[in-house]
Amino acid sequence: MEKQTIFQQFADRVTGILSEDDFVVGLAAGGSWIGGKLDEYSDIDFVLVTKEVIGKNKEKMMGYARQFGRLLNAFTGEHVGEPRLLICLYDDPLLHVDIKFVTVEEFRQRVEDPVLLLDKGGVLQEVIASTTAHFPQPEYQWIEDRFWIWVHYTLLKVGRGEYFEVLESLGYMRNVVLGPLLHIRNGNEPRRMRKVEMLCKAEEVEMLKGTLAGYDKDELLAGLRQVVRMYRELRASLYPEEVELHRESEERVMKYFDSIS
Repeated sequence: MEKQTIFQQFADRVTGILSEDDFVVGLAAGGSWIGGKLDEYSDIDFVLVTKEVIGKNKEKMMGYARQFGRLLNAFTGEHVGEPRLLICLYDDPLLHVDIKFVTVEEFRQRVEDPVLLLDKGGVLQEVIASTTAHFPQPEYQWIEDRFWIWVHYTLLKVGRGEYFEVLESLGYMRNVVLGPLLHIRNGNEPRRMRKVEMLCKAEEVEMLKGTLAGYDKDELLAGLRQVVRMYRELRASLYPEEVELHRESEERVMKYFDSIS
């Protein structure tokens, strides 16, 4: 595929530059690069491993990013809780590239086993062989402790007429609750709503469509009811007995739901 060639050409250029840098231990590629899943809509996820800490130092991170190509713009990833991440947009060709700057010790804590593009002295391969990647899993009790309060709060916004806030709440609950739980039930990593259309069952995707709504009270309430319906069904199929269900909160909130409707 032509796009894969573009990705490979960019990676080859970056690898060539870093191979001459004594401060760099290696370079890895994660995400869609793993298993050759790149398509024309993919971005590149790099992990750049250095001998000493660079992550959180934006100027040093930017210094590396500027070497790799025609950098249009970049910003750090505090919004996703990762200040070591530099999110870049390159031109010629137009590419979205994420670069995470870590040390060898930090590389041990990873969510996946990336493809090694540069590994000086086999250091990164040794780390992968001796440690295990772990993708963070949602805590069922954490979700249950919050879900019914979220539903009630969303209903308050419906009652007040803050419909844009309600739309945001529906999206949040899809991302934090429904998407991860659906992925888990389908044996996937719980990457929120990422690729649910490709990785989850067609009937589940149809159910998710029911959580979408326009700027209309009845649509918003119907969307929220579908969120509740899906959560109850997913909870029943996934949660172990030790998860404490907040039945009283659920009952009171759903009675309020009926009154708002």
